[in-house]
Amino acid sequence: MIINLYLYFMKNLFTILILITTLLPACRISEKKPVSVPAPKNTALSQEIFDPLEEGYKLFWQDNFSGNELDTTKWKTRGNGPRRIGYNDPSMVKVEDGNLYLMYDIKKDSIMGCAVGTQATFNTTYGYFECRARLQRGDGPWAAFWMQSPQISQGEDPAVYGAEIDIFEYFRGLGEDHMTHCIHWAYGPNQQSVGALNSELEGLSKGFHTFALEWTPEKYAFFIDGLKYHELSKGLSHIDQYMILSMEIPSYLQGIKNACAPDTFIVDYVKVYKK
Repeated sequence: MIINLYLYFMKNLFTILILITTLLPACRISEKKPVSVPAPKNTALSQEIFDPLEEGYKLFWQDNFSGNELDTTKWKTRGNGPRRIGYNDPSMVKVEDGNLYLMYDIKKDSIMGCAVGTQATFNTTYGYFECRARLQRGDGPWAAFWMQSPQISQGEDPAVYGAEIDIFEYFRGLGEDHMTHCIHWAYGPNQQSVGALNSELEGLSKGFHTFALEWTPEKYAFFIDGLKYHELSKGLSHIDQYMILSMEIPSYLQGIKNACAPDTFIVDYVKVYKK
């Protein structure tokens, strides 16, 4: 009986193989489902490059970081001392080869970051604020370019007391080509926020890019490489504010498990245009 079945199977093997070969493509086709291409997420609102000079702005303030030390008529190191799980240390700030280097490192028992700001040297209302920079390599500590109000904790109306305007924060753990922007105001128990506003640009983690904010009496608009990604009118400040560049330290040790040490946020220039 077994031998007869074997002989029948072998005799008809060729026919069975032809049948399978014939049917398989039909099975594959019948299993295909219509594919819908999702709309691009976090992309620029348009592909038109914004040029502040063509929009009626004029260069008002700049630092190209020439020389071999921080220009203290424009910047001061900021928040020196304890910062989250580490310390802001002026030794992590360096100017060299036409760039500002904001560094993160782990030395002995210290986790060290840094920041510079214009609070003591330059405050203004409205304009187009731009930096050209190369972002940090690692996940954990993050590069940031932001603006701050000296009165943000004194009241809850951003028009009167100002806002924190995060022109960009680069949390590499969210994706190499992913960036966030945010607005905060009313520091204290009733703090309010808009964000995080998400942007994506292929190649963001490589080389230098420009990051900018257009701040007017009617809106905030956020740009990467001249492309507008977000525009909003919430949390609008109408008072003088100052700029900050920082290499931020996480709040928890878990946040540095994938960090590179040392790591660097490199800034080529900062420019402010006003009408």
